[in-house]
Amino acid sequence: MFALNRKTKGEALFDLANNLLMLCVCFATLYPIWYILINAFNDGTDAMLGNIYWWPRMFTLENFEAVFASPGIMRAMLITVAKTLIGVVTHVFFTAMVAYAFSRKGLIGGKIYILLGTVTLFFGGGLIPLYMLIRDLHLLENFMVYIIPVLFSFFDLIIFMTFFREIPEGLEEAARIDGAHDWSIFLRVVLPVSLPVLATIALFHGVYQWNDYFTGMIYFNNESLQPIQTYLFRVVAQSSSSQMMVAVQGSAINKTVTSQSIKLATMVVTTLPIVFVYPFLQRYFVKGMMIGSIKG
Repeated sequence: MFALNRKTKGEALFDLANNLLMLCVCFATLYPIWYILINAFNDGTDAMLGNIYWWPRMFTLENFEAVFASPGIMRAMLITVAKTLIGVVTHVFFTAMVAYAFSRKGLIGGKIYILLGTVTLFFGGGLIPLYMLIRDLHLLENFMVYIIPVLFSFFDLIIFMTFFREIPEGLEEAARIDGAHDWSIFLRVVLPVSLPVLATIALFHGVYQWNDYFTGMIYFNNESLQPIQTYLFRVVAQSSSSQMMVAVQGSAINKTVTSQSIKLATMVVTTLPIVFVYPFLQRYFVKGMMIGSIKG
């Protein structure tokens, strides 16, 4: 038995090379994030001298103090949190509801709807027609522009629909025998056994909502309703230190804080929250689809 598990010299070399390659890929992926992090915690003036690669040379929190001293970033953070939470809940529920209907047999015109939805995956109207539609719906300068246009996704519907079709029909039949109607089956039977796909779509859409800067840039002139990523875009787009000091709106900044250090600190502030959320949802990805739903 032990002889069967013994690797040949060629297999051992392949595993070694494969591990080294993956380590290089991981390093190339993680190091830019680490570089931004250590420079965000380093004195801005000192960072301009360069040669900071592994640890902050002059550790300081003044960059983050300058960022959080601006009322604009806190307001933008609240807008981002609100649109992410509301957007995820409404998107997941609405898309799952439509997908459940599409996954049931006997839906009148179901194949036509699938065909029409598939076309939208490859063709779109473009930005100008979309802007005109948003304007006619009176969603310009309106918080709901973050929610309504992305309330439904046909791509996510396909994922939901594929998952729902794998649910044994016996579950629904048993619920109908007990007197449950379609809404009860969807809310009390289908959704509870669909946590893996719900968590997956929630994570995908949550990352989109958190990282979306384009919506706030196109549909809003009022900075009070712009999200944190649009705020970050404006900060990074400003090239001179004088413009950067205007961006932080007169916060308590000394000579050790530079425009570059504020950019890096803002990047860290806007990125870390979604990074911390991911591990809490990851465990649902590996769970069995029907764990606990069928007994004996």
